[in-house]
Amino acid sequence: MNWIGIAAVTALVGCPGAAAAKDAVSCGGAAMLGGAQLNCSHVESKAPPQFCTFSWDLHTMAGDQKVVEGSFMLPPGASNVQVYQGSGFDSALSNPIVICRGDK
Repeated sequence: MNWIGIAAVTALVGCPGAAAAKDAVSCGGAAMLGGAQLNCSHVESKAPPQFCTFSWDLHTMAGDQKVVEGSFMLPPGASNVQVYQGSGFDSALSNPIVICRGDK
């Protein structure tokens, strides 16, 4: 396996909670109005399919903290794929952390 990239999410102008895992995967997430959503795209056409995991620390509407985690596969050309959606959250306590790898 070839590790393509690790992305600790950084906020980009106009895109809170946006992330880029090296050059192959780009993700963005937001938590507001009772829900949270994380979307990702495979942005490097020459990179192999990417297997990714994520972890995201969110604040619930009940005042608690919850870490949501998951994994997903992104084939080349996948665009704006919803990889997580949940309800009961009013804000993010951290940016999502997305770690991806691809096989060559």
